[in-house]
Amino acid sequence: MTTPSGLPRINEPAPDFKVNTTHGERSLADYKGKWLVLFSHPADFTPVCTTEFIGFAKHAEQFKSMNCELLGLSIDSIYSHLAWMQSIKNNFGVEIPFPIIDDIKMEVAQAYGMIHPGAADTQAVRATFFIDPEGKLRAMVYYPMSNGRSIDEFVRLLQAMQTSDANKIATPEGWTPGCDVIVPPPKTPAAIEARKGEGYAMKDWYFSTKSL
Repeated sequence: MTTPSGLPRINEPAPDFKVNTTHGERSLADYKGKWLVLFSHPADFTPVCTTEFIGFAKHAEQFKSMNCELLGLSIDSIYSHLAWMQSIKNNFGVEIPFPIIDDIKMEVAQAYGMIHPGAADTQAVRATFFIDPEGKLRAMVYYPMSNGRSIDEFVRLLQAMQTSDANKIATPEGWTPGCDVIVPPPKTPAAIEARKGEGYAMKDWYFSTKSL
């Protein structure tokens, strides 16, 4: 399930968990049939994390419209999470609609490789994991403690992965819905010749695009 370095692997089952959160008990099985964005932050009541949680909260309905749930985590208690959520509501006028995991024992953080001793011994770095409806880990993104994540990019990445799954294609750099997509390259000489008549926008034998 994990590599010797403690990192889970893309396209393998995500590490299982059963945890207490600000919304009650949650397990990975609860999210079967939906996408899940699991994201960690170094600590409650920190300014960069506050901006990220506000960003996730403002995009929560957009994620939900894409059959995706959000789940936060830090190595803090439920009481700390609840107090921080109340602080964000009072100071910024934003309610946090998604659960936050109580991971005081660092069990989930260790299983997902969120603890990087070079950054801090007992804090989770800014890690983000995309888990698909079948429970497979599909993407993971790590940020340094000093810099906040782009929630818009996570929306874009989810849109791209869902489009690839639905259409068996790849997406180019910076792809957004409505842009052309990349067709898988042919794998035999005969397929290369056939590709010329398949109606795609063809730059070279290995590079063809189409609109959806």
